[in-house]
Amino acid sequence: MNLSAIKQVLDQAVASGAIAGAVVAATNGTGTMFELAAGRQSLNAPDAMRTDSVFWIASMTKALTSVAAMQLVEAGKLTLDDPIGEVLPDLANPLVLEGFADDGKPITRPANTPITLRRLLNHTAGFTYEFANEKLARYLKETGTPSAARGVLAGLRQPLMFDPGTAWEYGINIDWVGLAVEAASGLKLDAYFAKYITGPLAMRDTQFGPTPAQSPRRAAMHSRNADGDLEVIPFEPRPATEFLAGGSGLYSTAPDYLAFMRMILNSGGDLLKPTTIAEMCRNQIGHLRAGTIGSANPAVMAPSDFYPGMDAKWGLAFLLNPEPGRFGRSAGSLTWTGLPNCYYWIDVPRGIAAVILMQQLPSGDPGALKTFAAFEAALYASL
Repeated sequence: MNLSAIKQVLDQAVASGAIAGAVVAATNGTGTMFELAAGRQSLNAPDAMRTDSVFWIASMTKALTSVAAMQLVEAGKLTLDDPIGEVLPDLANPLVLEGFADDGKPITRPANTPITLRRLLNHTAGFTYEFANEKLARYLKETGTPSAARGVLAGLRQPLMFDPGTAWEYGINIDWVGLAVEAASGLKLDAYFAKYITGPLAMRDTQFGPTPAQSPRRAAMHSRNADGDLEVIPFEPRPATEFLAGGSGLYSTAPDYLAFMRMILNSGGDLLKPTTIAEMCRNQIGHLRAGTIGSANPAVMAPSDFYPGMDAKWGLAFLLNPEPGRFGRSAGSLTWTGLPNCYYWIDVPRGIAAVILMQQLPSGDPGALKTFAAFEAALYASL
């Protein structure tokens, strides 16, 4: 494997100002293939990026929460297709936002179909994010409803944007799944992860919020100023005043996430049955298309389409690509992202998985995307 070419990609990205720093790593089913770091953890400090630097991985949390839910499905404590309101009473009688009256008051109606665990896992339940959907952003403003990012349950009590099962839209679904895991298991989500996922996989650096001991290894958040140059911006761990965010709350490292992806490559290892992994990795949204996200807040999210021109699908944890990627990624690969330009993919047919971790906003920053693409191209060219 030509690691020098991959290292060159990272060093050039840092030198050009495309990124402040990054960690990349890859694994196969038997063990780590490589781990590389480049740049600095913070442009305000001299500390070099380390292969075990700690990142807010945001929505990369979702895959772990989805695995937790499927463990409980295997155990008979959750079901995929019964109304989830039986487990989470807040979701028993969902409302769909139809629009707004002349005075700004929201117009809602009862949903025609129930929310189920399957629909939460495959993002067809009707929930979205305010940074991606202008209608929801307006609803929060008109009603004074807090953002779910504040860690309060009131922030999760949002109307649906469509009837469950009728469309695909990315949103707070997996935060609700985390609450379902807690209700069905009797454990808080961090304790459940430690006992059944991160503990068995020896993911010692994966936590809801960085620990004091991790502080020297924590990567700072960056954004571009008016001149287009990267600078450090204030960013503190999201609060968890009333719930642990199963959709976005974890901090982790590249080596830890390799362990999780290796479990998927190994058909669940000791955590899930191979048949459950197969179910998680097949199309769960029928004719609907997945992988496009709008932008109602350009400082947070740029409009995204993960597989332009492809009829991309969603499983029960991952975006699925139906065609080979332009750099060599196989059809049938699994992928997703974390908001501050963290990306991973699991190429099941080729038996490899890789991750690139950065801390830059907005999601979809051109410099970060260019670096991600160059890393993937260099990796496949070296195989």
